[in-house]
Amino acid sequence: MLKAWTIFLLAAAGIYIVDQSIKQIFLAGWYWQSECISLSLVFNKGVAFSMFAFLGPYLKWIQIALLAGVMGYIIHGGYLARYSMPLGILFGAAIGNIADRFMHGGVVDYVHWHCWFDFAVFNFADVMIDVAVGWLLIDHLFFNKESKDLRKNQ
Repeated sequence: MLKAWTIFLLAAAGIYIVDQSIKQIFLAGWYWQSECISLSLVFNKGVAFSMFAFLGPYLKWIQIALLAGVMGYIIHGGYLARYSMPLGILFGAAIGNIADRFMHGGVVDYVHWHCWFDFAVFNFADVMIDVAVGWLLIDHLFFNKESKDLRKNQ
């Protein structure tokens, strides 16, 4: 179990450090623009697509409570041993975005895709959350013995 905790903590710390380092570049004023992508500082007061922005300062506390609940579920359910890397990535990214709410009043976003369609502004942590969730889904659906047994019996 020590190995799983080590992987989890190193992944979380690594993602957090990379995320905050990139955000510092944009907080310092850097920007870049092309036909399809704009890299410029935006503060998101909500969650994905600015949803729940009306919760204001309560949103960060709700997110902390949710993250603590998920962590309790992971520990109690024994999932850390199997999913230590993607869970570390997920938690490091989530903590990075929550930290932004405390330090800057909103999440520091900076990637805006606007070619062919207009997409929400996002950041490295958002991408890592998507990667971690995708990893967990793929692992569970295709590499989990229980799900293979269930598909055989159908």
